[in-house]
Amino acid sequence: MEQAEVIKPDTPKGGPKHVAIIMDGNGRWAQMRGKPRLIGHQAGARRVRAIVEACPSLGVEYLTIFAFSTENWKRTQTEVAGLMGLFRRYITKEMKNFMTNGIRVRFIGDRVRLERKLQDLMDEVEALTEGNSTVNLTIALNYGGRDEVARATKRLAKDVAAGRIDPDKVDETTLAGFLDTCVLPDPDLVIRTSGEARISNFLLWQSAYAEYEFIDTLWPDFTPDIFAEVVGRYGGRERRYGAVL
Repeated sequence: MEQAEVIKPDTPKGGPKHVAIIMDGNGRWAQMRGKPRLIGHQAGARRVRAIVEACPSLGVEYLTIFAFSTENWKRTQTEVAGLMGLFRRYITKEMKNFMTNGIRVRFIGDRVRLERKLQDLMDEVEALTEGNSTVNLTIALNYGGRDEVARATKRLAKDVAAGRIDPDKVDETTLAGFLDTCVLPDPDLVIRTSGEARISNFLLWQSAYAEYEFIDTLWPDFTPDIFAEVVGRYGGRERRYGAVL
């Protein structure tokens, strides 16, 4: 496997260049309204467009969203099937919007377990939007941070065994080149909605020096105005990367 060039993190002036979001609270949003959980997921999917479209005005070039984790398969078959159907409809419906607004779409996660039709749609939208650059939207689908590192390590081990990589020269940069996110900069800011204060196995490697915001708002209620407030607060933080400034 040929290693990709790794984009090293930097400290953007003002706002974050790369924002990652754990979109939590769809189910609770629906239950609070006496609706099935899938209604909440549908409302959450509609919210994505507004947040993506807000990125350019906020200086956010990269947006990574956590859509479905490797642990989400433990949910009921009804909910999982509904989510998979929602993903197919979302990709199909949004293709025109991606092109109109210059959005480049990538997917991270293990695609093997996903149904073939969904995989084909993912491949299609990635190819279709490859030349876009206004916003880089990355969707984490069947993604887990530990799983990602395990898969990356396996690929790296195969290259070492084949003699393509000297094991004595393996370092953090080498491994990062095998991650799903190898062509992306590390996130500057990670946001989790719904009031939960945990990272849920999301971008474990990449977010080592990211700033975090845990907010009470449920994802379907996360408006561009709230997004702007959170991004604005980031500008007042000092990122040290372990150093004393």
